[in-house]
Amino acid sequence: MDLKDKLLSSYIAFEEKFDMDSHLHDVRNQAIKNFETKGFPTKKEEAWKYTSLNAILKHDFSVFPKHENAIEFAAVKKYFLHEIDTYKLVFIDGKFSSFLSSTTHEGIDVCLLSSVLTKPKYKPVLETYFNQIAQKNESLTSLNTAFAQEGAFINIPKSKVADKPIEIINFSTGTEAALMVQPRNLIIVGENAHVQIIERHQSLNSNPVLTNSVTEIFAQKRANVDYYKIQNDVQTANLIDNTYIAQKQESRVAVHTFSFGGNMTRNNLNFYHQGERIDSTLKGITIIGDKQHVDHFTLVHHAQPNCESHQNYKGIFGDSATGVFNGKIYVEKEAQKTDAFQQNNNILISEKATINAKPQLEIFADDVKCSHGCTIGQLDESAMFYMQQRGIPKKEARALLMYAFSNEVIESIKIPELKQRITKIIATKLGVKMGFDL
Repeated sequence: MDLKDKLLSSYIAFEEKFDMDSHLHDVRNQAIKNFETKGFPTKKEEAWKYTSLNAILKHDFSVFPKHENAIEFAAVKKYFLHEIDTYKLVFIDGKFSSFLSSTTHEGIDVCLLSSVLTKPKYKPVLETYFNQIAQKNESLTSLNTAFAQEGAFINIPKSKVADKPIEIINFSTGTEAALMVQPRNLIIVGENAHVQIIERHQSLNSNPVLTNSVTEIFAQKRANVDYYKIQNDVQTANLIDNTYIAQKQESRVAVHTFSFGGNMTRNNLNFYHQGERIDSTLKGITIIGDKQHVDHFTLVHHAQPNCESHQNYKGIFGDSATGVFNGKIYVEKEAQKTDAFQQNNNILISEKATINAKPQLEIFADDVKCSHGCTIGQLDESAMFYMQQRGIPKKEARALLMYAFSNEVIESIKIPELKQRITKIIATKLGVKMGFDL
């Protein structure tokens, strides 16, 4: 039985297991029908032209873990931003870990999606927000919707500021020979509210893992959201990350994606403008080697006038690694005075490394300022020579040039401890110890 058939047969048992209201029942049934019709995406689809799931889908993934597993904090402390105090939502093989988590209902809600899906008091939230901006015709998003069971629920009410960052961490223990998990996150940031969120997926051994994650973020008027994704998993982990963001008037949302580890990573990042004077920021750093594959697929849908979007993705690819950047800016006829910028710069440090870049602009308004650019090249040999002439060894000179190449994105991180953590990861990826404070 292939994975698609296993999922379809498992859905029947999954649905019978839960006592859900008719609205959620209808949403799930429609979602599984869409997945049954479309199946897993293939390279025949334009959006997946450069990324194949065939090798991954050959694994015999368990759809539900057979055992609940516990983890000691000392064993995973390094994966937390332990230098500062944070709220934590921790999931182990898809199950919530109260022992490792730190939740709250004091002024803000940092708790579980399962409460929204099952408790009557959250029915208005469920019907207003759940699955409202996630693409109904995207097969993997539909698959997640059908099986959505657990994940993070974050609600920052009007005019509230989260007093500390929130970490969402999904651990895979490797107890199963191969495991598929499907976390679902719902984040609501009210009018004039502020929040900082850090998300991470981490395997704890080398057994294959396939994570199909969906996050919906709703930023109300003048909301301020900083979202950071740390992707530094082991070489047998595969991540498909679907993030959908709806922004209201004068809101500001920034998403930073740091892709360093894992076998295959696919980031689908979608912004939808639903008001004027919105600011959207999409930034990322990818540093990979071996046979790793990272695919960034972005969309910013400008539907209202006087809005801005800024995309800046940097990639460094070594060995036989493959990178993909497929970014689209879509400007509706009504979206006059749009200011949209998209930039993708890549360095290939190996003859076998590959980058596929496809920046796209679709503009139907006539009074806009839109630009996009893409560069693919190697390290500057004259700069390397200059640094070596001044006593910097070749390895360190290469690392300094690559760090400088990434620094524009690093400098925009607003949590100092996270900035330090990311720069240390980059130094490790570049194989050097920098002689100054990063």
